[in-house]
Amino acid sequence: MGSGRRTTAINAALALGFFLLAMDHCGITSPAMAQTFAKGDALAGYTNALSQFKAILAERRGQLGAKRLPNLPGQAVYLARNNVIGSYKDLTDAIPSKIGRPNKFGIPPAYFDADNEPLLEEYRKLFDLMEAPPANAQDSPTPLKDVADLGTAIARAKGLDAANAEVAGRISLGLFFAETNGRQNVGNARSNTYKGSYQTGPSEDQNGRKKWAAIRPSIAAFDPQLIGRDDKEEARVGGSDHRFNHWTAVRDGLMNAHAELFLQIPAIAKTLPDPIDQMKLFELIQIVPSPTRSAMRSGNLLGYRVSDPTIMKYLRNNSMFAFGQADRAKTSATFREIMDAMWLFNEKFERARSEFEKIKAGKG
Repeated sequence: MGSGRRTTAINAALALGFFLLAMDHCGITSPAMAQTFAKGDALAGYTNALSQFKAILAERRGQLGAKRLPNLPGQAVYLARNNVIGSYKDLTDAIPSKIGRPNKFGIPPAYFDADNEPLLEEYRKLFDLMEAPPANAQDSPTPLKDVADLGTAIARAKGLDAANAEVAGRISLGLFFAETNGRQNVGNARSNTYKGSYQTGPSEDQNGRKKWAAIRPSIAAFDPQLIGRDDKEEARVGGSDHRFNHWTAVRDGLMNAHAELFLQIPAIAKTLPDPIDQMKLFELIQIVPSPTRSAMRSGNLLGYRVSDPTIMKYLRNNSMFAFGQADRAKTSATFREIMDAMWLFNEKFERARSEFEKIKAGKG
């Protein structure tokens, strides 16, 4: 915002404040009048956020066409989308009648106007373009099956029976959809650190590779075919970045953050029988690992409360308690509340569950 526009906005706000103060001294204001102004502010805020979202989408579209994207081009687009969702929630809090019909993305209608579905579709398409894999990325012809096979094999090597190892495979596929929307070898339009099919940083990738080397002999004993595939992918990637070979990126990402917790899947499934909740819990291990592990050790997973401001900030940065004044005012949350707030992940996890069933049926 330029200095002239900023000054104008400040002057307008001061004028409104003095006007309301004067009316209050004269005995003119009323709860109904205050509510009218609150509704007007909410509507103006949403209208402005929607306009800014459209503007940044148009700007990025033009920059993509001209091949002149700025550094981290997705950050401003992401924040603008969040402002639209958050300001709409403020609007429906002030005027509940504005809550409309359901939308194709499964976003609660109080947070999103279904008339704006085309804008969110464009948002996703722009991210697909901004996060396109590098030219030297090494794709797999079976990216979803790779994820499921690796997750299942790692879980078996950790000591799980066939049924629970299958759960691990499904969870692993959910993580792939959560991190990349099911797209292999992607970049990251909001970070210069996290890349590839499991969105890992260099140190996480190295840690995963070391852990894979340790568990590899155990897998070779019961699945030599998978190890044969691993040999081929290792030879293929050579000295290049393992994060841009789909197979090695998934393998190392799982080993880095998730494999050590696979043994807890039977207990997790008793507490969280819903497969979508299971995926949410493992995604939280990706986002806020320390408090998630503490919650799992607490004996009261769903009731475990997080109140650290930094952790709440991380959750908001990953689309939980990020939308609207009421949500952002929360200073703490239980894990049940956190998982309930992960509604932007629901569609991705449902797709992962559906794709996993196809893989089990030999159709994936």
